[in-house]
Amino acid sequence: MSKVLEEPLDNYTPPLVQPQDILGISVSSLNPEASAVFNYNLNRVNGNNYDLSPGNPVVGYLVDDQGEINVPIVGAIKVSGLTTSEISHQLQTKLLPYLKEPIVNLRIINFKVAVFGDVLKPDMYMVQNERITIPEALSLAGDLNITAIRTNVLLVREQNGKRQYIPIDLTSKGIFKSPYFYLKNNDVIYVQADKTKFATVDRGYRTASLVLSGLSVLAITLSTILLRR
Repeated sequence: MSKVLEEPLDNYTPPLVQPQDILGISVSSLNPEASAVFNYNLNRVNGNNYDLSPGNPVVGYLVDDQGEINVPIVGAIKVSGLTTSEISHQLQTKLLPYLKEPIVNLRIINFKVAVFGDVLKPDMYMVQNERITIPEALSLAGDLNITAIRTNVLLVREQNGKRQYIPIDLTSKGIFKSPYFYLKNNDVIYVQADKTKFATVDRGYRTASLVLSGLSVLAITLSTILLRR
């Protein structure tokens, strides 16, 4: 039997909430009717909770530019720079004067990553559990095309008012220990194509241009012949 290799998972850190995040907050307690006032954010935009389409998102609590959300009765709460677990604990404490044994569940409901470039299905993908790796994101996009450059994938990340451009080598074992292995909300992955693809596209474009030119000449010739009859 082959020896199983193990290493500690020490490069994952929970995502920190930042402005423009949308938080879905669910509150339950021994006072169900009183708890309901805090759960209005779980309704959908058009009022139809049976419509689960992307065009009918959950309302949620929007984190403003000051990093705060406004919760009924409680008021403004500073959430920027905290994890969802820390916010849940903070809100649960603040609800104790109003609810009996409150339980708070909270997550970022607009957590998304974008994957584009030389992949099968370039798109923006929503993440339900706030934890996604670079390989998982590429898998959602249908994996890299054969012409993709695997040694220089670009990760674009906006954090703390700055934009970072991080080169990623997918062929290196070190990617699993990289601090960028786990993606953050709004991360963008760009996969560059190699020269082979550009050459193929250019060749196809030139061939198509020649065919169209030939058809145009043929059409003009036929028109001239028909006009002479």
